[in-house]
Amino acid sequence: MIKQERIIFIDLMRALAVLMMVQGHTIDAFLSDEYRTSDSLLYNFWVTMRGFTAPIFMISSGVAFSYLFNLSGKTFHENPRVIKGIQRFILLVLIAYLLRFPTHRVIEFSIVSFEQWMIFFQVDALHLIGTGILFLIFLSYISEKFKVNIYLVYSIAALFFFIMWNFTEQINWANFLPIPFAAWFYHKTGSLFPIFPWSGYVITGGILGVYLAKNPGIFKEKKFVLKLSGIGLLFLILALLTSFIQNKFFGYKYFITDNLFVIFLRLGVVLLLNSIMATISLFVDEIPEIIKQVGRYTLIIYAVHVIILYGSAWIPGFYMFWPKSLSLAGSILAAISLILLMILMVHLLEKYKFAFSKKLKNKKKPIEQTN
Repeated sequence: MIKQERIIFIDLMRALAVLMMVQGHTIDAFLSDEYRTSDSLLYNFWVTMRGFTAPIFMISSGVAFSYLFNLSGKTFHENPRVIKGIQRFILLVLIAYLLRFPTHRVIEFSIVSFEQWMIFFQVDALHLIGTGILFLIFLSYISEKFKVNIYLVYSIAALFFFIMWNFTEQINWANFLPIPFAAWFYHKTGSLFPIFPWSGYVITGGILGVYLAKNPGIFKEKKFVLKLSGIGLLFLILALLTSFIQNKFFGYKYFITDNLFVIFLRLGVVLLLNSIMATISLFVDEIPEIIKQVGRYTLIIYAVHVIILYGSAWIPGFYMFWPKSLSLAGSILAAISLILLMILMVHLLEKYKFAFSKKLKNKKKPIEQTN
């Protein structure tokens, strides 16, 4: 079994991803429409950066799970991460549906409107990450079962989800499947993160996770940073090349080249961000504990901040009172406040967890002394 080692840049990326998501949701919820103009450089920059938040979140989730999954060195059936991964999938999907539950009455649905059901069935980030983890487990099984290189299996799977996006988005899945299932395949049902192409980002993260697990300590070497930044730059070059071909021969309304440009651009930016974080980790042996904690509690932060902003079937959120009605300064202040609140929550959770474990340890001591 390979010794588990804390990889600083993964902690940094996970913390960055969840905090970017908190600020993105907050500003989007409160910022008045008068500030949402293409003439504003600040707004354009924010929209552009927000477009990379979800890929960062998905890829970081894939890296973290795949790294731990492949670190054990055990066979698929002996790997404890199989059960943990399946449990994680169930938990994420369950929480995702609970956050969108259409009524405060647990078993009474007669008052639920069609629009509320449509919102309930929309596939969001938690659905997708849970499903991505399930795909990683399944692909690992395929790799071991048929003795195929795991990098090849993951790469083919990621390409499949990226390429099929060109076709799945052009199919009205609601004509063939019930809405609860059709929502997983395309965004016209309101889903923000259908499995095409988004599962591809989780699986791409899985490739990096495998590499880190199979090459212990590689993240401490400059050559790793250079490889990572090189691959990131290659994807950006492919994005520019795709954009050139699209503009020269097809026009910007051509669906396939437009999708390829978006995928290459997202992968390139996220990998370059990872290389920047990996560079930082070369010069520091330790990062503040709170950053690790924020990365560790991404699920709780996600669920709590969504409830605070948008509410749930049982409690209202602040969006109900100030929907897209705050100034730029007010929206930024709200985002900073919510980020600080999430950090405080994580700190208190860790403090309670430490106190609780200490209490349990103290209770066991008298018993051990008696024996």
